[in-house]
Amino acid sequence: MQNSGFGKHKRVGTIALAGGAMLLGFATGSLAIGQYTVSQKGREFTPKEVTLKRGETMTIVNDDADLRHHAYIDADNFTFDSGDQEPGSKTSISLPVIGTFDVLCAIHPKMKLVVKVE
Repeated sequence: MQNSGFGKHKRVGTIALAGGAMLLGFATGSLAIGQYTVSQKGREFTPKEVTLKRGETMTIVNDDADLRHHAYIDADNFTFDSGDQEPGSKTSISLPVIGTFDVLCAIHPKMKLVVKVE
């Protein structure tokens, strides 16, 4: 991943970047058992809240045609930094720690996703 100037965020957990087809299931946040997807569009995360079991995977998709996003978590017990996400890109993350985490966008500070890990 390219360093985008947000170096204080450590990369922890499983991170995979890929381009390609858009994922389905945005209304419920669910793709399949143990997998969830969140859309980034119009400077919002959809859905705004996701509940996962520890170790499950969540995919964050940049569904904007012309906006770059940059998802990150900066908690005491878990950090994540997607780097800059170009339109159409996907970032997958597995959360190995139980707790409630805010996923924010370093480019659009009003964007917030709450992830509850049980």
